[in-house]
Amino acid sequence: MEAIKNFYKQFCTETFDEAGQLTHFDVHYPDNFNFGYDVVDRLAEIAPDRIAMEWCNKAGDRRTFTFGEIKTLSDKAANVFLAHGIKKGDMVMAILKRHYEYWYVTVALHKIGAILIPATNMLTVKDIVYRVKAASIKAIVCTNEGKVADFVKEAQTQCPELEQTYIVRENRDGFISLTDEIEAASAELTRIENAATDPMMIYFTSGTTGAPKAVMQDYTYPLGHVLTAKHWQCVQEDCLHMTVAESGWGKTSWGKIYGQWICGASIFVYDFDRFVAKELLEKLTEYKVTTFCAPPTIYRFLIKENLEDWDLSFIKHASTAGEALNFEIFKIFKDKTGLEIKEAFGQTETTLIIGNLAGGIDRPGSMGLPSPAYNIRLVDADNNEITEPHVTGEIVVIPPEGKKQVGLFSGYINEDELYAHVWRGGFYHTGDTAYLDEDGYIWYVGRNDDIIKSSGYRIGPFEIESCLMENPAVLECAVTGVPSETRGYVVKATIVLAKGYEPSDALAKELQEYVKHQTAPYKYPRIVEFIDEMPKTISGKIQREVIRQRDKVKYGVIE
Repeated sequence: MEAIKNFYKQFCTETFDEAGQLTHFDVHYPDNFNFGYDVVDRLAEIAPDRIAMEWCNKAGDRRTFTFGEIKTLSDKAANVFLAHGIKKGDMVMAILKRHYEYWYVTVALHKIGAILIPATNMLTVKDIVYRVKAASIKAIVCTNEGKVADFVKEAQTQCPELEQTYIVRENRDGFISLTDEIEAASAELTRIENAATDPMMIYFTSGTTGAPKAVMQDYTYPLGHVLTAKHWQCVQEDCLHMTVAESGWGKTSWGKIYGQWICGASIFVYDFDRFVAKELLEKLTEYKVTTFCAPPTIYRFLIKENLEDWDLSFIKHASTAGEALNFEIFKIFKDKTGLEIKEAFGQTETTLIIGNLAGGIDRPGSMGLPSPAYNIRLVDADNNEITEPHVTGEIVVIPPEGKKQVGLFSGYINEDELYAHVWRGGFYHTGDTAYLDEDGYIWYVGRNDDIIKSSGYRIGPFEIESCLMENPAVLECAVTGVPSETRGYVVKATIVLAKGYEPSDALAKELQEYVKHQTAPYKYPRIVEFIDEMPKTISGKIQREVIRQRDKVKYGVIE
């Protein structure tokens, strides 16, 4: 249907060069834009029977939702929240795993102007209390699976501001049954007006370098992901797209709702707890997913399977983000499937700001080119722009003059000093470093905090980690610096070995020699430590700061 195919174009202007590469992308929107009314309800009006979501779980349950059904369910959920006094500006946390309820609860909260706070089911009581107090959360909607509901109730005893708790699917004492009340609620909802620049949602960052930050996005945020979906994930109006992410993570906003639905695509959701590569391959095959996005960790496990035994010919496009992609994973996946994994970069505070977009010439191993939707630069410590190749600088965003940068966050909750710090010099400082090659492609180096200064050299951990990952013995690795009296810091590699390999001095020496011959010799890890498990955040990101703190105790300052 032509109306579905071109639906997204009412919100953006695109320009392409003769080779078909996107060169300009601009977003425009009405002053009162609301994803719930202006996207979901409009699509339900244009094509009510069009599939919005295919859902299944490990138990064999499956559901199909049309845009018409998402509209009805979100209207009913909105009326339930309104009846209980949830209003515009109220903070509501959703801990719903990969349950299908997340999608219409999200739309409902957008429609009534409440501020959505997605959260992972892996939060502890302490984590929940921290978030409730930091954001003055009034209500929580949660799953009844696992210990989540128990933790929510325990947190409520410490948080008087947490007035309401809702649960889905099963009834439970002390909770409002959202499922039952939605079934009985009216489907008639009168539009509640909001400004496009009103706060819409908050994501708490994963806290790799400190306490999680509460990042605020406004109602224009979904439109920032049109480019994410259309020009990076390459979704089409007739495709079925899967992004592997739990609903508590920002990756869900990147790949499982906003840009995909604005582009008229259907999404596939597989509801599971423990990731098993073979089971994911079974679902990809069964549902014939056409575009696929996952973090590098997922690809790392997929390539360990015999991918040649699976018919993945229906997948037309593969992409990744969330952490830097090691080239070895890219190469093996391409050899086994013929698909090149399109890498991109962004943050909780942004939408996609750098990427290997459709129509461009890929540079494997690179994050890609600056997004046409953003003005991206690399700067030195004095905010001077870096244009020379192979000189490391910080990635910054230069805001447009006289207009809002769609997709860029609007603040940190109760962190005014931090907000001012990241906006120093009139730029948004991402805290991530990279360098340009001769053709303008951007190559990731690491977080500012992760740069190792050794014997006058600035060493980024990612290049060394990528090199180590080429060895089949290495399952995961993290490169950090250990203080040294003579060198400032020495490079250390902390390694988790793949199955079938045992730690040994000989293996450590083999890995050191390999790095020496693949990179500049001064970058090789002078210390190699084998461990059983990496310290990680609840989002699965390696906590190098934890490793550094451990090393202070273990090594102190070495000669």
